[in-house]
Amino acid sequence: MRPRTSNSRQTSHYSPRFAGKKRTPTKRSTQEIHASRFINKAIAPVDDTPYAATHLFSDFGLNPQTIATLGHIGYETPSPIQDRTIKPGLAGKDVIGLANTGTGKTAAFLLPIIDALATTRTVQGALVLAPTRELAQQINDEFRRFSAGQKLYSALVVGGVNMSRQIREVQRGPHLIVGTPGRINDLIDRNILRLASCTTFVLDEADRMCDMGFVRDIRKIESELPRKRQTFCFSATMTTDVKAIVEEFMHDPVTVSVIKNETNDHIEQDVIHARDKAHKIELLLELLGKDGFDKVIVFCDTKHFAQRLSDRLSKEGFTSEAIHGNKSQGQRDRALRAFKSGNVRILVATDVAARGLDIPNVSHVINFDAPKQYEDYVHRIGRTGRAGQSGQALTFVSQPGISAPKSLTARHHERPNRSHSVRTEPTQNTKPSHRRRLTGGAAAEDRLVRLIDTL
Repeated sequence: MRPRTSNSRQTSHYSPRFAGKKRTPTKRSTQEIHASRFINKAIAPVDDTPYAATHLFSDFGLNPQTIATLGHIGYETPSPIQDRTIKPGLAGKDVIGLANTGTGKTAAFLLPIIDALATTRTVQGALVLAPTRELAQQINDEFRRFSAGQKLYSALVVGGVNMSRQIREVQRGPHLIVGTPGRINDLIDRNILRLASCTTFVLDEADRMCDMGFVRDIRKIESELPRKRQTFCFSATMTTDVKAIVEEFMHDPVTVSVIKNETNDHIEQDVIHARDKAHKIELLLELLGKDGFDKVIVFCDTKHFAQRLSDRLSKEGFTSEAIHGNKSQGQRDRALRAFKSGNVRILVATDVAARGLDIPNVSHVINFDAPKQYEDYVHRIGRTGRAGQSGQALTFVSQPGISAPKSLTARHHERPNRSHSVRTEPTQNTKPSHRRRLTGGAAAEDRLVRLIDTL
């Protein structure tokens, strides 16, 4: 693999040379990805002009304790979404925030909520809905971090964990409820959770919740809320379902959009051709043994294969954990903590983890199975290249009948032992003929191409 140079945002792929060989055209398979259109769609013109914030956090009129806490944790200058959202949020306006993950949107809605709750002390005064347990957990953690010293309490209400503890937390009278739509509705149906006093409602990653089939749940929850309230809606895309929710739930909203590029400019994107699944595993083992693959998330289509792949990596001597729908919340939390701390170097995940995970210093995202939707691709690779750091996203593309370059398929690479990773030297001799710009030529997944054509 050619080493990445500074400011490199090229999209390229690894391809064998078919010198003097004429290939017989084959019928396009629905299991293949058109790499050129899939990856290039994510490349946008780069605007390197730094954003000039018009405020400091101290300019917004937040309460002194919040300002002190922000200063203590190193927050001084707002991100673009924070700079443009906090002020109307504090004024009580409804806000639509169009922003990708990793832009600081959590603080954009939590800081106005904390400021209001610190004044009113309203029990169950605010509700935040998120699509996944992991994102809800992170929002809850951020609330507790930002509200330190203000005696504000929250309850996390998500599926996949014992309900009894959550019921006790809700009955203690928290100021903020953070949860997933299904479990929130469960507690409403049991008359445990009543939202009559909830005057702030947040939909985080609304497009994802709609994609996951939560529209009916969201509408049911909204019907339990007071008509007079403040609503925040954050989404990476303005889909038909999100537009309908905005029109139905919100009154004269302020719209803030900070989406410049569909993917992070700091992410270098590549594809790697493979014959079949066994070849993918061979290439993956080769890559993970190379220098620079320090903190890697590998995405798979199914929870069963994600677990099998993680087990295989562990047997090969890599430190690996898996997170997927068959794992309990406790198991997933432990796996994420181990990955964040560096005790585990490889996290194998299904798309349940593609959104919302904010893990620093992820060096690589590898799509072992290519995502079925373009939006999932964008959010998967967004786990790397965060907070201005560089990252690399690699997508395996099934293309039967090929051989990968020797630099990738050499069988003599060292396997790490179980106590520590032993890395080979980075490959420097990949021939230029094995890498070319993605202008075409890769086989395509028909369904995905049709989807991308509509974007």
